[in-house]
Amino acid sequence: MAVLTAAALGVVGFLGYQAAATAPDHPTQARPGSHSAQPKKKDKDDAGSKKKSTALPARSGAGVRVVYALGDKRVWLVGADGKAGRTFEVGPSPASPDPGTYTVTSRNKGGVGSDGVQVEHVVVFHSDGGVVFGFSAAVDGSMPDPNARKRTGAIRESRADGTAMWEFAQPGMKVVVVP
Repeated sequence: MAVLTAAALGVVGFLGYQAAATAPDHPTQARPGSHSAQPKKKDKDDAGSKKKSTALPARSGAGVRVVYALGDKRVWLVGADGKAGRTFEVGPSPASPDPGTYTVTSRNKGGVGSDGVQVEHVVVFHSDGGVVFGFSAAVDGSMPDPNARKRTGAIRESRADGTAMWEFAQPGMKVVVVP
């Protein structure tokens, strides 16, 4: 029991150090439209107003998986039937993973995100060059600053969407990142 406790404390300490090392100088609060560094793709409906497509991207894999579309800043939780049971928008940080297929490597109920914000329901699926990529929900509702100088890999979602991701994305599950 003492060995497990010591190991858990070591992991939490390492994650805290890693978060502190990559945290931005000035974390930002969520503002409508503030988490978009690139123009969003829009579809026009018949009335001329613009709305974003929520259709599952083509060529996004098969089977049970999480699909993350970089350009649309959207996630789909896809069941065994190949249909998305839930889709939602996310707020990415300055760094993005390359398109490809990854695997959920770890989960953490809560802690401090790589942007220095208190987060919950962390689902990590990749790391590259010291940047850890994962989904999380900020307890205060903030989104990462996509223009921050420090490279972080936080992909922020609402608390409700974070709970859904936490319940769905178990270790070993596929995460498909598409452009």
